[in-house]
Amino acid sequence: MRIEAYGQIQQLYNAKKPAAVKKDVKTSFADQVQISSLGKDIQTAKSAVASAADVREDKIADIKNRINNGTYDVDMDDFASKLIGAYKGIF
Repeated sequence: MRIEAYGQIQQLYNAKKPAAVKKDVKTSFADQVQISSLGKDIQTAKSAVASAADVREDKIADIKNRINNGTYDVDMDDFASKLIGAYKGIF
């Protein structure tokens, strides 16, 4: 094996590389986005939910008043069934 021949072989490989071809791409269209009416309805619902308060102050005030007055009563059977349902994933 002749080491000096390596340079000549490398020159042959480099000489036969094709030149990069540049393509002129002309587009006559533009990207467009179309949102369906269902998508618009979903967006409206999401914005309504996002703007709603996380805490319903009127409900909390009513329950606080009933607790302070001693008139707040919890049905234990109803509470137990909802607790079991939440555990099972029903509610």
